[in-house]
Amino acid sequence: MPGPYVVPVFGDAALPKKVDVVVIGGGIIGCSTALELVERGLSVALCEKGGIGHEQSSRNWGWVRITRRDPREVPLMAEALRIWSGLGERTGRDLGYTQSGIAFACATDKEYNDHERWLDALKDYQIDSRMLSAAEFARMTPGGRMDVKGALYTSVDGRAEPQKAAPAIAEAARDRGAHILTECAVRGIETSGGAVSGVVTERGEIACEQVVLAGGAWSSLFARNTGLRLPQLKVKNSVIRTKPLEGGPDCAIWSEHFSIRKRQDGGYTIADGFRNIVDIVPDSFRYMRDFLPALGAEWKSLMLRFGGRFYDEARIPNRWRMDEASPFEYCRVLDPKPAFSLQDKALDNLRRAFPVFEKAEIAQRWAGAIDVTPDAIPVISGVDTIAGFYLATGFSGHGFGIGPAAGKLAADLVTGRTPVVDPTPYRFNRFTDGTKIEIISGF
Repeated sequence: MPGPYVVPVFGDAALPKKVDVVVIGGGIIGCSTALELVERGLSVALCEKGGIGHEQSSRNWGWVRITRRDPREVPLMAEALRIWSGLGERTGRDLGYTQSGIAFACATDKEYNDHERWLDALKDYQIDSRMLSAAEFARMTPGGRMDVKGALYTSVDGRAEPQKAAPAIAEAARDRGAHILTECAVRGIETSGGAVSGVVTERGEIACEQVVLAGGAWSSLFARNTGLRLPQLKVKNSVIRTKPLEGGPDCAIWSEHFSIRKRQDGGYTIADGFRNIVDIVPDSFRYMRDFLPALGAEWKSLMLRFGGRFYDEARIPNRWRMDEASPFEYCRVLDPKPAFSLQDKALDNLRRAFPVFEKAEIAQRWAGAIDVTPDAIPVISGVDTIAGFYLATGFSGHGFGIGPAAGKLAADLVTGRTPVVDPTPYRFNRFTDGTKIEIISGF
C-alpha cells in the first residue's frame, strides 16, 4: 500500500566534491539541521537514500505540541513553538501550520489529576495551558458525546502538514545554497586520525569535516557499521486520512481510544491514541536490556508481534564495505503495512464520540516506523570517539513538532555555538556512562 503523497523534491544532479557538513537523512530533523547550518554560512550536502520526507516525517499525526511532553523535552519544544510561528515566512512556503490548540481528554479522575500535575512542567514558561472541566470541554467540541472528567488544553499547540513540511524546509535550504541529494544513500563515513574526513555515497565520495546522522529508523544500523552501539528500535503506528468533512472539531484531540486532528484540506488524520505495534526483530534481543525499563512502563500500550519482519531484518547485514551496495540502497522507503484492525477500531470509537464522523469517508491508510530510544527522548549529540560525527535521532514519535528546534540544537553543536537549550539530557553517552535510564510513562 503506497504511503502518503509527499510534495516532491527533485534532487541535484551533481555531487559536490567537498562541503563543510554532510547531513544524512532527509526527514524533518535532517532538513531542519541543513537549513540552520547553511543559514550560518556553512556549505552543506543533505543526502537522502529515497525521497525527502518519505518516511516517518510524512506519516506522523502532524501535531506540533508542547503538551504532555517529557519534561526533559519541554525547553526544546518551547523553542520549536517559537520557530514554527515564523517558519512559513522563513521558508517562503506553505507548511499548513496553525495554532489550533490540542486537548488531552481525561476519562477518569486519576487521569485528570495526572494531567493537572503535568502543568508543573510549564511553570517557567508563559504558555496558555490549563485544565478544562467536562462542561468546558463539551463547549469546545460541539456535537461530541465523550464521557470525560475534563481535559488538558494548550491553546498554543497546533498542527502542520507532514507531507509539506520537510520538503518546504529542504527547498529553503537549497535556496540558500545547500546541495539536496535524493536517491543518494550514504554507505559510510571516512575518518583520518580519528576525525571525520568525508562520506562515501552510492554516487561517489564527498569530502567534509563534519557529519550529522539524522537517519530516523535507520540510524542504529548505520551507526553499527561505524562501530557504534546506538540502542534504538522501531514502533509501528497506523493512520487513516479521511476526505474533507464538515462539522468536526477544529482542535486536535487525544483520548485513549482515538486521536484526531483536522487537516488543511478539511479532512482528518485519525489514529489509535494508545496502542502501537512492536515487531520482534533481531535488534529486540540485541537491545533487550536497554529497553526492559520501557517495556515495564509501557507494556499496556505495546502490542508485541513475531512475524515476517523478524526474518526480513535478519537478512540485513550489520556490516558492509564502502565499495558495495549498502542496505539503504535495497530499501529506499520504509513503508510498513498499516494495522487495519487498530485503525478501524479507532474510527469506530471516534464515530461513537462524534456522530458526524459516520459520514467520514476513508481516503487513505498508511503506517510509519517510529524510531524510539530506551528513555523515549532523542539523541542530539556529538560522538566522543569520532571527532566531527554527530547524531540527531531517536525522537520516539515526538520528532515532527520538535524538529525545527532539534535542527537548531544540532547546528549549535556542529558550529560550537552556545546551545539553544542544555543538551545534557540528549547526550549519546548517557547509554554508557552509568546514567540511570528512565522513561516517564505517558508522555
